[in-house]
Amino acid sequence: MTILPYVRKAQYYETDQMGVIHHANYIRWFEEARVDFQEQIGFPYERVESVGITFAVLGLSCEYKASVFFGDTVHVQVKLKACSHSRMTIGYDVTDAVTGEPRTAGETHHFFFRKEDARPVSLKKAIPELYDLYRSLLS
Repeated sequence: MTILPYVRKAQYYETDQMGVIHHANYIRWFEEARVDFQEQIGFPYERVESVGITFAVLGLSCEYKASVFFGDTVHVQVKLKACSHSRMTIGYDVTDAVTGEPRTAGETHHFFFRKEDARPVSLKKAIPELYDLYRSLLS
């Protein structure tokens, strides 16, 4: 399955006093790209949550390589890096849409849980189809 990059145009309100995208916005872009990823693989968040399962962010990292400015367009490539019964790690590569030059790279770490009581859950048992799909997409 080919996962297309999420395309994002940098907005003025996302800039800081130096005219570059404020560092905190990349975390939002990661989430937007993750939502897009779920849609591309046929398991949008709504579908996962309709069976009472969701996944929370346990932690994240972000490495800034070069600035993104207002009006720049970037590609955010999402790749599933690890997936166990209860956790997953997603990687993000943000590149300039025109030049392909790296701008930012990061990861988010998640765990699966039941929405009703926030108890951890085995994705393999709760949604085996999604678990198998994730495992097939590992890079």
